[in-house]
Amino acid sequence: MFENFWGNSHVTRALEGMIAQNRIAQTLLFAGPEGVGKATLARRFGAALVGDAAKIEQDDLSLAHNLEIVAGRERWPADKRNQDPLLFSSHPDFVTFAPDGPLRQISIEQMRLLKERAPFKPLKGKHRIFLIDHIDRAGEQAANSLLKTLEEPPEHLILIVTAENAYDLLPTIRSRAVPFWLAPLSNEEMNAFAATRALEHSAHRVALAAGSPGVAISLDLDVYDRRRAAMLTLLKVAGGAAPFGTWIPYSETIGRSKSEKLELYLKVLYDLLRDLMMLQQGASMIRNEDVRPDLETLAQRLSFSWLRAAVRKIDELADLLRRNIQKTIALDDLILELRTAA
Repeated sequence: MFENFWGNSHVTRALEGMIAQNRIAQTLLFAGPEGVGKATLARRFGAALVGDAAKIEQDDLSLAHNLEIVAGRERWPADKRNQDPLLFSSHPDFVTFAPDGPLRQISIEQMRLLKERAPFKPLKGKHRIFLIDHIDRAGEQAANSLLKTLEEPPEHLILIVTAENAYDLLPTIRSRAVPFWLAPLSNEEMNAFAATRALEHSAHRVALAAGSPGVAISLDLDVYDRRRAAMLTLLKVAGGAAPFGTWIPYSETIGRSKSEKLELYLKVLYDLLRDLMMLQQGASMIRNEDVRPDLETLAQRLSFSWLRAAVRKIDELADLLRRNIQKTIALDDLILELRTAA
């Protein structure tokens, strides 16, 4: 049933058992890292229940035409997005609600639309499936609106929600869902996956993806390397290993780019800090293997307490993303605070 799905066989076996025994929970939670296959598995599970897998796969959010729709809506005014909540439904009995707008959030308008459509009977068969991708990006009002549907779902409705961290959800939502935990794939599984897809620069992609096949496929290595060069320079300057002037060209370039969000740079920073901590603990494998010499030098220079302070500061910036803070001001401030600590 899930023969083309990579990894997490314990989850696929459990789902196959649900279908075989006709004991399907009405709310399922797929939790795990970005790109590990949560939404893909939801679509495959949905296809097993309502059929026509080809139509359902048209709503894969990583496909170019869907990426274009989501990116185009970022330029819409909020009122227009609210009047036309985002959903994808190439198959009438499988509906995907995806994060929307510049901040990529699940909106209360989407959850209200879900509540309105929940009573509609399936066109064929006995199931209708709603996928809420990244429910952990729902605000409090949106989450509470969903809760009303979860409390008394129609008999025909199956809700599948995905989240990177299940504990970011309201406990009342988490307690009403049957959880499935998807883990990163092993190196052997990732190498086999890369070979099957004939990925270019597969070793580099597999290392950076850290067990997530979706990341390995979608990663633009040129863009990632450019962002990483900027963030590695930021860490060198913040740690006192390079003069502040070396950061200025990167800061100006980041400031001029209106399409790249601060969130994308913070993800790279988290990866670099993780590698620094791994090196300090004597680990042999890191994600950014191709810049190991630079990272080893930094790992020897910086203390563990400094790295913890850096992570806390980046967490603070991540919490401020919804306020649309300016990228260069935020990153310059991060450097100054950590440079003082160093």
